[in-house]
Amino acid sequence: MAALAVAGVASAQSSVTLFGVVDASISGYSSTSRDLGNGVTYDKLGFPIYNPFYVNRGSIKASRRELAHSGYNSSRLGFRGTEDLGGGLAASFWLEAPISNDDGQTGVSTFTRRSTVSLSGGFGEVRLGRDYTPTFWNDTVFDPFGTNGVGTNLVSTANGSFGGFTGYADGKKLPDALKNVPQLPDAGGSNYVRAGNSIGYFLPPNLGGFYGQVMYGFHEKTKYSPGLATPATENASRTGRYVGGRFGYANGPLDVALAYGSSTVGDQFYVGTTTKVNTLNLGASYDFGPVKLFGELSRAKNKVDYEVEPYLGGRPDIDLTGYLLGVTVPVGAGLIRASYSSVKYDENLVARNPWEVLPADKKANKLAIGYVHNLSKRTALYATVARVSNKNGASLTVGGPGFQGTGNGFTPKTSTGYDFGIRHAF
Repeated sequence: MAALAVAGVASAQSSVTLFGVVDASISGYSSTSRDLGNGVTYDKLGFPIYNPFYVNRGSIKASRRELAHSGYNSSRLGFRGTEDLGGGLAASFWLEAPISNDDGQTGVSTFTRRSTVSLSGGFGEVRLGRDYTPTFWNDTVFDPFGTNGVGTNLVSTANGSFGGFTGYADGKKLPDALKNVPQLPDAGGSNYVRAGNSIGYFLPPNLGGFYGQVMYGFHEKTKYSPGLATPATENASRTGRYVGGRFGYANGPLDVALAYGSSTVGDQFYVGTTTKVNTLNLGASYDFGPVKLFGELSRAKNKVDYEVEPYLGGRPDIDLTGYLLGVTVPVGAGLIRASYSSVKYDENLVARNPWEVLPADKKANKLAIGYVHNLSKRTALYATVARVSNKNGASLTVGGPGFQGTGNGFTPKTSTGYDFGIRHAF
């Protein structure tokens, strides 16, 4: 009887599909930090202090080699289905789980990659659940490496940590180095890649190449009335909310899209502050045939809204700007991929006296190159190498171990990595 009941439910669907990706690679990472000290330090007022006995300590290199996954495409297992309701109306579901096929420790225990139910028709699609944010789409669609593996562009890496990083939800191993990226005051989860508890609307596909979406993610925090009844231990009544949209045009070889999103990452009721990360990015690609070009410009701002403006103006906004240039070149059954990306942190610091020397803006750039050889439509071999160069205290990596000695006078410098792997999709 149970089997018949399951069969009856399945037959009510117009289509149900089991799909997935299994991706494994041999990957290596190394991060080098250096002692750039010269015996000169500065006190709180910015005055120099000289130490004639200082001895430079050289550099520290942390490296690791491992069997990893998701170097080309994220490993996953999913179920999706659609029921035709008639009159051009359809109901659909999509449940997608991350898997770690390198060690088998993560299986279908969560559907944190995507878990949505939707209703679609001539009006477009209304989608409910956990899904990609509009602002992340430009980072991944216009990246030749699809924000996977050591080739992931720095715009994506930096934005993933800007405003507080709570972890990937696609089954990737967390790079240790993300613990060393600039951590911002009042920073919580930034809903950078995905937003849960969301309502999304997508334009219908028959608009002559124009497409778009909007999303609202509920924070699902308890609100108290009167406000003074808010427990001091919570102080986060709006943290987690996301509002964003993306609109673009794709026709023939051209694809261009503009996206904006605002994520509430901190809300301190009794302090009277709300911290948000606002992101604006523009991405584009053009396929010339022998070569396809990619580009993206991105700007994110971590800002604090004060209920009562502090006497000294409060914490200044922190800006993160970046860009990406990429290319893919088909070669027979293969594809050459390459990209260059760069980011800069602007903390908008103000000198406390005429003698204080403010630190230079943190910067980083990354060069990545790779090759994919398609053995079939579903199976591919791939290789990628990448290198990140950090300046002025930035600490971004390609993955793997973080920079060592950063709290003891060492400055992050370079990070290199490689992926050699195989991907099978079904």
